[in-house]
Amino acid sequence: MSVTTYPKPPAGESAPAGNGPARALLRRWPTALALALTVPGLFSGGDGDPGGAVDAFGEALPLLPLLYLIVTQAGRPRWTWPTLGAGVAVMVALRTTGLVAPSTVLVAVAAGLLLWGAVRGTPHGGAVFGLQSAGAVLFCGLALAGLAVDPGLGRYLVAAGWLFHGVWDFVHLRMRRLDGIVSPTFAEWCGVVDVVIAAELLFAH
Repeated sequence: MSVTTYPKPPAGESAPAGNGPARALLRRWPTALALALTVPGLFSGGDGDPGGAVDAFGEALPLLPLLYLIVTQAGRPRWTWPTLGAGVAVMVALRTTGLVAPSTVLVAVAAGLLLWGAVRGTPHGGAVFGLQSAGAVLFCGLALAGLAVDPGLGRYLVAAGWLFHGVWDFVHLRMRRLDGIVSPTFAEWCGVVDVVIAAELLFAH
């Protein structure tokens, strides 16, 4: 009686796992979540009014570099998602009360973190802190400029801020020396959200 044998996979490889597409989709849950949240019209900041969309997304833009600064200074990537939740809650509270513009508070907190990092240092070193500082200045500057000018021009400035931050997210996701700054799942999710929002701002009528 003979026994049939099958060739083993080469060293370092494993046999194909079942449910490959399902597992691949599960690994890409941040992308799926981002696309679900950014379905056109779901984040209609101005109810069809381009000026309202510029205002809503311009006010929210400084939250992105602020989140990176907070997590960088904390040196704890696992804080990324809770920090996002807290930041969104603060923005909602500020917009509800109407006492002060959310962008003003977010930029002020970012400036305070930059000063703190310059004086006290950062867990990731001076080079990473310098990069995060440059990003904060760029994205906060685009947000404030977009809110200050005519909505027709402001739309392009705010869209540029969201688009460039999407690139920023993907760079942090892919570059090994930037690994551990924020949660990789957040970087993937945020990168997709940023690009879709930029497209909505650019092509909205």
